[in-house]
Amino acid sequence: MQKRADSTPKQSSVMDAIGQSDTLSGMLNLHSRSQLYLRSVETLLPPGLIDQLLPGPVEAGVWCVLVKHNAAAAKLRQLLPALSAHLRSKGHDVQQVRIKLMSR
Repeated sequence: MQKRADSTPKQSSVMDAIGQSDTLSGMLNLHSRSQLYLRSVETLLPPGLIDQLLPGPVEAGVWCVLVKHNAAAAKLRQLLPALSAHLRSKGHDVQQVRIKLMSR
């Protein structure tokens, strides 16, 4: 029995593909930054609120936080000045935090 040479091209990982694309690597960078911002402000949030939030887009000094329901959005609105100030004090270029209610 003769062994066949494998003629399929070498598969690359998803991360390799992302790294080779300027657009995708830029999007991954923005997503990572948004996750960092959320982790940075976690200590300022009341217990349980972090579970209602997801990191959203970052664009031109504006960070968007995705919120699962109205009650969480209302509480988060009260904290926006403190969150923005905290992020700036940590050296992040966030001039404004925006809230976006997630649709069901």
